[in-house]
Amino acid sequence: MLLIVEPRGQRRTRTEAEGRHVYDRMLTFAAGLRERGLLHAAESLRDDGEGLRLQVRDGKQVLRDGPFLESKEMIGGFFLLACEDREQALAVARECPAAEWATVEVREVAPCYA
Repeated sequence: MLLIVEPRGQRRTRTEAEGRHVYDRMLTFAAGLRERGLLHAAESLRDDGEGLRLQVRDGKQVLRDGPFLESKEMIGGFFLLACEDREQALAVARECPAAEWATVEVREVAPCYA
């Protein structure tokens, strides 16, 4: 999985035209991955200022509204890929346009007990 880790507030620094341009680049990237048979799913996520965090501790729910100031970055989107190995995943990550303005985190899907 490629996680797109963006600096918080970066999106607000772009004009609408600039935002649409980078979004179109990401859509083109996704289409290319789909054509190569590598893409399972991809989505952009809304700014975390509109997100919620839920925890249940000792049977009690704790709900927090965003933005989540504990972090200077947010997950802005993801690409779930079918790569043969880590090297292929890294090669795909290098192709990702978001690497120019964000961090592309490469993570392997695995059970939580492994």
